Amino acid sequence: MNGTSMNATSMNGAEILAVQGLTRIFGGLTAVRDVDMTVRTGEVVGLIGPNGAGKTTLFNMLGGSMPPSSGTIRFDGTDCTGAPPHVMGQRGVSRTFQITSLFPSLTVLDNVRSAAYRTTTAGWGAAILRTAAFRRQEAELKRKALDLLAFCDLEDRADTLADALSYGEQRRLEIAIALAAEPRLLLLDEPAAGMNPEEGQRLVEMIRRIRERGVTVLLVEHHMRIVASVCDRLVVLDHGVKIAEGPPAQVLNDPEVIRVYLGREPVDA
Repeated sequence: MNGTSMNATSMNGAEILAVQGLTRIFGGLTAVRDVDMTVRTGEVVGLIGPNGAGKTTLFNMLGGSMPPSSGTIRFDGTDCTGAPPHVMGQRGVSRTFQITSLFPSLTVLDNVRSAAYRTTTAGWGAAILRTAAFRRQEAELKRKALDLLAFCDLEDRADTLADALSYGEQRRLEIAIALAAEPRLLLLDEPAAGMNPEEGQRLVEMIRRIRERGVTVLLVEHHMRIVASVCDRLVVLDHGVKIAEGPPAQVLNDPEVIRVYLGREPVDA
């Protein structure tokens, strides 16, 4: 498998996310311990580690659904430690989840359109009165949603109910919904879960195109071929502690990372 080399944007981009000393304790269990990490504008960064390593707990703190026990989170230079999800969304952070969180009885188009309302300015009064400004906004929301469906290869499924999609299609729909909020940083939590190899390759291409749209990506993923193909850097957690960080080729050949994933010491060739 071939890792991507860092492009000029990811090497020189401004720091968009800075995490320092982040810790989360549940009773007597420390799920994340004193983690430092940064993400720069234009990067695709992979957060990897075995099950129970603390990856999703870290994501929950970054997305605002769980406050840290200690430490700080700065987004675009602003301290947003403990800010709730809607505030993080307003600041430009959007995420997907391990388990799909769609509106199953709505069409694919309406799922995306409902997420796009976060970016609108018309109030309830305009909606009730059906003003000309409201109708223009509705038309723009539909156009935006259709564009996102095309971007995620779902344009031919626009009128399909969400629960009729295949699992791979549902994962792509979740990404379209997250993009509808116009994020600057997209948190993808195991986006390839349940995908076959063809769907996984389609996901790699989509993440590359997301970066081209100007969106920075931080993803949790277990599929090493995917992270090696699309990520500029990897951060590795084990039992809540960061144990490695660097380019994919370096990290995936690190003896400690191999030991954590395979449960054995690496064997010299």
